[in-house]
Amino acid sequence: MVNNSYMINGAGIGLRRSLIEQIVAEPSSNLAFYEIAPENWINIGGKYGKQFRAMTERKDFVCHGLSLSLGSTDPLDEAFVHDVKRFLTEHRIKLYSEHLSYCSNNGHLYDLMPIPFTGEAVKHVSARIKRVQDILEQRIAIENVSYYAAPSQEMSEIDFFNAVVAEADCSILLDINNIYVNSVNHNYDAEAFLKAMPGHRIAYAHIAGHYVEAEDFLVDTHGADVIDPVWKLLGKAYELFGVFPTLLERDFNLPPLAGLLKEVDTILAIQNAWHSQHTRKTA
Repeated sequence: MVNNSYMINGAGIGLRRSLIEQIVAEPSSNLAFYEIAPENWINIGGKYGKQFRAMTERKDFVCHGLSLSLGSTDPLDEAFVHDVKRFLTEHRIKLYSEHLSYCSNNGHLYDLMPIPFTGEAVKHVSARIKRVQDILEQRIAIENVSYYAAPSQEMSEIDFFNAVVAEADCSILLDINNIYVNSVNHNYDAEAFLKAMPGHRIAYAHIAGHYVEAEDFLVDTHGADVIDPVWKLLGKAYELFGVFPTLLERDFNLPPLAGLLKEVDTILAIQNAWHSQHTRKTA
């Protein structure tokens, strides 16, 4: 099985159709890769299809799924997984990631629901991840998700997450903002959570903004600028595990492309600071 880790590098953004014209016309050298939801692109043809093909021929891409519903008790949609496999091959896409959650129960729920933190759930979801990896013939990356309730909880979030990735032998999509949001909402130490992660499994990371509903209640919206504590947590992650590819995730309230690139520059500055410090230590 292929180990996908670090097949991409640098910083990236999610590719939105509203941005594609400007990205094609004014490509930025600071964007090393792009991320897409395969569900939104697999069957796209015409103008957007041609533009997308031209971009995948020039740039690295990763896929971040929305609908695989790994934690569901519904049958795994293997036909969709085979479609994803063909799509990855066709566009030479580096990696496929998904959420450690579920979004279906006898039909789609149109939201990402938390998987109970139980031993039974570890076995269930790990088996489904293994099946996806067997079909794709490569590891996938699993994202630590934001959640607002923990039904039937038998273990901590970090113990559950680590048990799943170990049992499934998969990679990690490390979401920095989700750690911060969960640490506030569930009153735990974000750095301690981060330190407990198996860093050797990190394939790439997300960083994003969120909405402050109350001092002790944050909502993971991907619709705002990244705040300083989240940037600092990214720096801490690099300090712990070394620099890994990092993607700015922005889904709503999209600023002009220049605004997104400003935050990409912040990612690169934090990465470059780590490289400079590491070079001095090894000189």
